[in-house]
Amino acid sequence: MAAASWYHRDISRVVAEDLLAKAGRDGCFLVRDSESVAGAYALCLLFQRHVHTYRILPDDEGLLSVQTIQGIQAKCFRTLPDLIGAYQQPNNGLVTPLLYPVHRHRDAADEDSDGEDGRGNPAGSAGGHGGSTGLGAPPARPHISQQLQLRLQEQVHSSPASDFMGFMAEYLTQHLQLDLEALRNGHLQLRHLSTALVTACRALHSEIDFTLAGLEALARVFDPPASPRSPAREQGFLASDPDLELLLNKISAVNHLLSSLEKKVLRSLQDTVSRHNLALPSLAAPPPATKPLAVQSFEVKVGKSQRAALRVDVELGTVTVTKKGSGSPEEIIPQDKILQLIKYQSVQSKVRLVYGRDPQRSLSKDFVFPSARKREAFCQLLQLMKIQHSNLDEPDLISVYVGTWNMGSAPPPRSLASWLTSRGLGRTQDETTACIPHDIYVIGTQENSLGDREWVEFLRASLKTLMAIDYRVVALQCLWSIKMVVLVKPEHERRISHVHTSSVKTGIANTLGNKGAVGVSFLFNGTSFGFVNCHLASGSEKTHRRNQNYSDILRSLVLGDKRLSAFDLTLRFTHLFWFGDLNYRLDMDVQDILNHVTKKEFGVLLAVDQLTLEREKNKVFLQFREGDISFPPTYRYERGSRDSYMWQKFKTTGVRINVPSWCDRILWKSHPETHLVCNSYGCTDDIVTSDHSPVFATFEVGVTSQFVPKSAPGSSPEPLACIEWESIEVIVKTASRSKCYIEFHSYCLEEAQRSGENNSQSCDVPGFLRMGWSAKQLPVLNPILSDLEYLGDQHLLLSIKGVESCESYGECCIAMRSMIGSTAQQFETFLFHRGEETGSMRGWMKVRVPKERHSTRERLYEWISFEEEDETPAADTPPCPKPPLRSRPHSLPEASSYTNPAYFIFEGLPTACGAPAESPTWGQRPHSPFRARVPSPRGFLLSPPGAGRQKRPKSAVLERDAPAMGDCSLTALHMASCLSQLERLAPERAGHSHKVQLRQTHSALEPPPRRSPGLPGRTTDARQHGHPGEWPCDRSSHLGVQQGQEGLCVHGWDDPEFFRYPPAPELAAGGLEQPGTAAPRVPGRAPRPGGDER
Repeated sequence: MAAASWYHRDISRVVAEDLLAKAGRDGCFLVRDSESVAGAYALCLLFQRHVHTYRILPDDEGLLSVQTIQGIQAKCFRTLPDLIGAYQQPNNGLVTPLLYPVHRHRDAADEDSDGEDGRGNPAGSAGGHGGSTGLGAPPARPHISQQLQLRLQEQVHSSPASDFMGFMAEYLTQHLQLDLEALRNGHLQLRHLSTALVTACRALHSEIDFTLAGLEALARVFDPPASPRSPAREQGFLASDPDLELLLNKISAVNHLLSSLEKKVLRSLQDTVSRHNLALPSLAAPPPATKPLAVQSFEVKVGKSQRAALRVDVELGTVTVTKKGSGSPEEIIPQDKILQLIKYQSVQSKVRLVYGRDPQRSLSKDFVFPSARKREAFCQLLQLMKIQHSNLDEPDLISVYVGTWNMGSAPPPRSLASWLTSRGLGRTQDETTACIPHDIYVIGTQENSLGDREWVEFLRASLKTLMAIDYRVVALQCLWSIKMVVLVKPEHERRISHVHTSSVKTGIANTLGNKGAVGVSFLFNGTSFGFVNCHLASGSEKTHRRNQNYSDILRSLVLGDKRLSAFDLTLRFTHLFWFGDLNYRLDMDVQDILNHVTKKEFGVLLAVDQLTLEREKNKVFLQFREGDISFPPTYRYERGSRDSYMWQKFKTTGVRINVPSWCDRILWKSHPETHLVCNSYGCTDDIVTSDHSPVFATFEVGVTSQFVPKSAPGSSPEPLACIEWESIEVIVKTASRSKCYIEFHSYCLEEAQRSGENNSQSCDVPGFLRMGWSAKQLPVLNPILSDLEYLGDQHLLLSIKGVESCESYGECCIAMRSMIGSTAQQFETFLFHRGEETGSMRGWMKVRVPKERHSTRERLYEWISFEEEDETPAADTPPCPKPPLRSRPHSLPEASSYTNPAYFIFEGLPTACGAPAESPTWGQRPHSPFRARVPSPRGFLLSPPGAGRQKRPKSAVLERDAPAMGDCSLTALHMASCLSQLERLAPERAGHSHKVQLRQTHSALEPPPRRSPGLPGRTTDARQHGHPGEWPCDRSSHLGVQQGQEGLCVHGWDDPEFFRYPPAPELAAGGLEQPGTAAPRVPGRAPRPGGDER
């Protein structure tokens, strides 16, 4: 490719177009490096005075192809010359064949590009590359740190201590100037040099301590029991061995060097200051507590082809827009004029900036970044700029870093910079934002052999070196070698309260701490956080054991408010983060795994990931979420390298196979209608001391402050806020028929409240209990504060308890934000208990707020919104109003997205007759002022958007779970049976709809909407229908599989094959005399050693 004259390397688009314009003939072409995709090329072709640019993209195998429009088969080539030769022929999809190559000029600049680049000369030697700052300006003197770095570089090649040299280079580049400035001010203590030496020698310090402790123990063994130890005799014994004498000499030499090195450095710097023959830093104010952020620049496209540069100055609070080649002046936008930032969902690299030009007029500009990663970096910088320049006493938004690493019982490397700055593989931080310090760091480790205090100080020193911030320790919790450290910025220390720690052993018989979990919880102002770091059972075949470990930890960890101890651990916190070495493996042959890893086909591997499969079956981590995995498996690597996996483990009992797997994970769960965005999720590629790679994730989290009302409660005669309930309906999976009551907990209530007993109850379906409460049985709740701004951040925790046993049948969380208004709003949610889904709840409620307390404000994270992607409706579908911009990405729950339980999924299925009768209880209702909803047809139950399904991992394949649904009282066959019954009963019971109660056996059992025959203008999407008057139909009738499949097809299920292999007991329950054979093995999944535990 170097010999091809038409390849112009990395010239810009503008230069390429100029060269083609000078050539001036149709068919002139050249190839340059792509400016938007690394490793790709741009083919520039002139035709009819226009330059047409085609991207040449490599695939996973390195084959090159010209990007074509959809539907055109791409032609792949091994080399770029082969591709160019093929497209020199006519009829290849280009506007014209490649006829006349535009040759690269071989001038002096071209020759320079083959040698040393001018930017690589740190001393700035005279070579014509910016040797002076202006006409007549004297040559710039090299800074003292530059000269010392050159001397250090000369030593690096001849010294085996490359790690130590690298650490010293970090001191010379970052902290030497601070010591010089302190010296100029009369301080003779080189504080930063001392810190650097202490950190660099930490490994030596621990080794000497270990060795000396052993020698002292050995000396005590040989001491006479009745006489004290003789120093002279001990000294003579040690000196008699030449090896020990050499060791003593080395220790003495280290002592001498450490004591004399600081004096030598001090003397050298004093001579430098006295002679003034080197450039010195100017006298300035004392260094700030944190590193000031440098001005960051972004190359963007404005409009169709206009190039521009965006400069973000966080410290000054401005965004500068400079259009290239237009001659227009720079436009400076102050941060207080920026009104909104809109991220496009359809184009991941595009953003719209809305800003005010004057009080009466606002403008907007669209910018297209080179990549989505650059766009996110720009948005993060603007978010940080808004935070720094806000006049708020308390933050609305903080950043949280979570890291997990199985250290393999080996000491850590000298530097953890890549881990702590989220750099490596996967979704990583852009270089412009990687070194922005986070507000909270949570570091979880497993198999950590360091001492507790030593590990904490090492982390603090590492962060101080990277961020120039002395982070405070919130909590340290350890269980054997499982450790968790929580660090926080000094300014946030006062905002942390109610810190709790706990640990759970899950080793052999749950008595050994080699496996288990540690937990930390606290309040950040008004927001509760929980963190769990765990190390679960190892072994590919121990999936069930890992599931049990999870349940034990969930049940036994004592964290959070003691008043909420009866609630599921996952409901006690606004945000709960769960991470660690979960040890879930990949169910695939090791060679197939290695092939997919080489091709970066992670989606195929995630489809056989045990954790993904167990989550899909609702066995573990219900309603938890995880970032997209775009990095290779983090276990089991060969130590000292990341080039190969060491999947064979030799033991005395034989060879054990440890397939490469994503053992190290980070998941989280948040209350509904809260703000949490995962900005990065990946692993490092340069920390090689363990067979695991460290994993990191960073989050943008909205927090609430300790609200202070403008007027004291009760100081004025206006009525206080109240929470009123119209009705609540609950389905629980239980064989009990006990009466129940509901307990209400919230931070906005003075104390817990409880309802009366349920006034309606039925058990038409075996194994399930349906209960109802009317307004008379439900209490009116009075919050301690009545302000809208305060109540919009609050949540209610509800627990269904038996009257006789007072035991919980399930708990749930309801956000009050969407319930605020003068009329009742509908809610729907799952019930959980000890990590299991136990039922479902729905109802109507309203939160009434006095008009005098309606004032609120926009949160700092709400000024960033997302453009909704347009969906083309069907031709006969009535148009719906376009929803407004929302302040959450698609990955977050909708403002009203309490997941629709599958128990209600087939309620109100339409019959062959007309519209169902109106229901006074479940009809159309007005909406909350906090959200906008699309009105539902009158008399139809409107479930929240996306109801009936949880967010599933991208690798989820619905058919994979069919053979092993787990414990299901109502399986897919029952759905088919009920649907067929409804179809058959429709002519007999016209005008009536039937409710079929269903347990959610899968996280996505909602069929796709399909227009039903005989019902023009309406779809059978179960989310849009429902009537409470009737309850489950009898499923005891004897039905055939054919009838069930017909019913499924009619009601929107495209693939009845999913229901082809139900378990034998369910076939018998459905009335079939000859159950089918066993389900086929899932394709692509290797058999489990010892049998399938699922």
